[in-house]
Amino acid sequence: MKESLDLESIARKAGVSRSTVSRVINDSPNVSEQTRQRVLAIIEQENFHPNAAARALVKRRTDILGVVIPTSSNVFLSDNNYYPLILAGLNDAIRQLDYAMLMWLGEVTQDDQHLMRKLSNPHLTDGLIFVSLPSDHPLYAKLGRLRQPFVMIDRPFTDVESTNYVSVDNVRAAEIATEHLIRLGRRRIAHITGDMTITDAYDRLTGYKNALRAAGLPVDDSLIIESTFNRETGYYAMQRLLPHKPDALFAASDTVAAGALQAVLEAGLRVPDDLSIVGFDDVDVATQVTPPLTTVRQPIRAKGEAAARLLVDLVNHRVSAPQHVILPTELVIRRSCGATATTSREVMSAQ
Repeated sequence: MKESLDLESIARKAGVSRSTVSRVINDSPNVSEQTRQRVLAIIEQENFHPNAAARALVKRRTDILGVVIPTSSNVFLSDNNYYPLILAGLNDAIRQLDYAMLMWLGEVTQDDQHLMRKLSNPHLTDGLIFVSLPSDHPLYAKLGRLRQPFVMIDRPFTDVESTNYVSVDNVRAAEIATEHLIRLGRRRIAHITGDMTITDAYDRLTGYKNALRAAGLPVDDSLIIESTFNRETGYYAMQRLLPHKPDALFAASDTVAAGALQAVLEAGLRVPDDLSIVGFDDVDVATQVTPPLTTVRQPIRAKGEAAARLLVDLVNHRVSAPQHVILPTELVIRRSCGATATTSREVMSAQ
């Protein structure tokens, strides 16, 4: 039994050049299907299995799942542990399913064709998971070219019906958060969004507006600030809002809410007496600030687990695409809103 993949030997037996064998291994489109099958048959016949590349080539499987996190920020050194929780869930499920994980982390440019070729190469991974891929990201428009199954964590903006994804009902969750503030008697409820190229932020803004309209309250554009999912932007957005005298804030994430809380306290206002605050996610920062944040808890780790299990089911043809997995959320009452858990608590069930 050969201990490594001998391209010359395969080429000689298949009656092709060494470069042709290399193109087959790298899944190049510049090989006829007849030649491709002849080369693959020789690989299987000669039992070149000990080499990982040959084994993947014969099995048409790598037992590796790719995970793409398209952010340049350090996801491991932050007060927002959203991404570490996602990765923990992915890792748990992938290991339980006897797969390995290959992760790509960071920004790419429009001209980064090298990464796209790697992501499209079925000899590197059996499938891909994209975490919070913004709609303006260079990879977004190229998803349709992928030659392997993929799952998105968070609902995509386009091709929603045909794309596999795992998410929560962000619209309804935002409605519940805003309705809670309305029931507490708040009428000038502000909203600081997340990154509006991500559907989570867009849907949370939609839910906020829905709740105001349903209660007969105006949607005041001066009380809405577009932002990103981080603490610093939440701080500066709240500074811009304070002159408009909001009496409550629904923030698109807990990190945004934490930054806003800092700005409110620095302005000499009291939370929740002068201004109630509700966040979203229930990450660590929600309980690390004073007062602790009322927030919408989403099952972040479970999102990672569900995405991994869905992708493996797709790879093994146990389910057919498209699949949409919607996980439940919960409104968790803490002191930042001015209510107690006994006076207001709502649970959203899975859709």
